[in-house]
Amino acid sequence: MLNQPKNVNEELINKLRGAIHHRGLWMGLLLKEMKDRGLDWEDIGRKAIFNCGCLHGKEIENKMDSNGGLVSFGNTFFTEEIRKIFEINVKNIDEDSLKLEYGHCPLVKAWQDLGFKDESLDKICDIAMCGDRGIESQFPEFEFELGRTIAQGYQVCEVNFYRKKNEAK
Repeated sequence: MLNQPKNVNEELINKLRGAIHHRGLWMGLLLKEMKDRGLDWEDIGRKAIFNCGCLHGKEIENKMDSNGGLVSFGNTFFTEEIRKIFEINVKNIDEDSLKLEYGHCPLVKAWQDLGFKDESLDKICDIAMCGDRGIESQFPEFEFELGRTIAQGYQVCEVNFYRKKNEAK
């Protein structure tokens, strides 16, 4: 079955995963309410979540041990706890690329619990990824790439950051 966590034996990780699931419920219900009221829920959601990502990006930058370093960015953003919560497999981390595969997503689980499926599940996931796009926007030397996702029905989410070709290390 898709999107089932494999590591469920760590109490702290389960609590954190539950908090992220709860955040997904809030997000899903807020977007659904906006849609039901005839508001431009996609645009509102994308802008708000992007702005949240910008704030998070500034926090990451302040915690990094190496300005402009993709390895430092990856290790600061994707802490051990985050890697466990989302069951992230780091496919590559160096100064040119950070390639990750998420094996579980508590946000997608929350949206599935609310009845989102197919295209609406993919859309709400893409809106949520505006947070990562906002984070990336705080690092002009990086670019963000979202590949296949669990919300699209794949086994993993492919999340990648690259150093822009014209940026020196």
